[in-house]
Amino acid sequence: MNIENEMELINSYSRKELKEEDVYVFNVTLCDNEIDRDYERFTKESLDGLCEMFCGKTGIFDHNMKAQGQSARIFKTWVEEVQGKMTSDSQQYYRLRARAYMVRTENNKALIDEIDGGIKKEVSVGCAVKEIRCSVCGADMKSHCCEHVKGRTYSGKLCFGILTNPYDAYEWSFVAVPSQREAGVTKAFGQDETDVVSLVKNAPQGITLSETQVTKLSSYIEGLERTKSDASFCRERLLCDLRKCVLISMPEVDAGNFVKGFENMDINELSNLCEQFKTRIAKTQLPLVQLGGKKEKHPTDNGAFRI
Repeated sequence: MNIENEMELINSYSRKELKEEDVYVFNVTLCDNEIDRDYERFTKESLDGLCEMFCGKTGIFDHNMKAQGQSARIFKTWVEEVQGKMTSDSQQYYRLRARAYMVRTENNKALIDEIDGGIKKEVSVGCAVKEIRCSVCGADMKSHCCEHVKGRTYSGKLCFGILTNPYDAYEWSFVAVPSQREAGVTKAFGQDETDVVSLVKNAPQGITLSETQVTKLSSYIEGLERTKSDASFCRERLLCDLRKCVLISMPEVDAGNFVKGFENMDINELSNLCEQFKTRIAKTQLPLVQLGGKKEKHPTDNGAFRI
């Protein structure tokens, strides 16, 4: 989805027309079908049901449902299958993903920096399900008709609750320790090319870039290629100057082989070495004295004009 379509979705939630530079957008993994720390897990069907429910939901802190804690809002959700990854109970791994936005203000600048820096990352969801099925016997654990205890093993089978038939999604929160280990901010990006580079560097797996991000990243790479070309030219000039300095100050030394020992230096180190040689040459070489030429004598009287 390109940025124009994303801004259309974002503006469906805002009262005024927001522009790309007004918002900060990031991806969140809300939940998945892995067994969590509370020995519960969603089914793929539960994730599909929550997918629509979480669209438009607000992001807060520590499930504290106060208006001043609202920080972001989800504008797009989807269920993602991660190829080649299985859950601990041998199910195909799925996760509920979301795109969220924040309005750039002075008040939330610190929060944006913390998200980019990986400090604010883990999230937890608040939702309601109709049933929690026991993984051992299939009974509804909410109705107290199941004798099995979550986290214990019965005849080699781990007991955990299977969350089914979700009927409401309240909010999602930034928390310190989420129940689901994989839930959290996965990739964040801002408005310039360095943020896109940070996105690529910090992505643990493959990522998908928008058209705007691809354009910015391509421009950034082109700039790096130009810088590399300029740096190569500068390095060759410095190595050439260094060879000349060695020939002048140490004529008994093979300048070519001598300089090879310094080829791995960076440009700043080569530049400093050249300056040291030039200073040495200036101190040891005698200054050249330029003798004045013989001046032509001019007559001091007007005899040449006598008749």
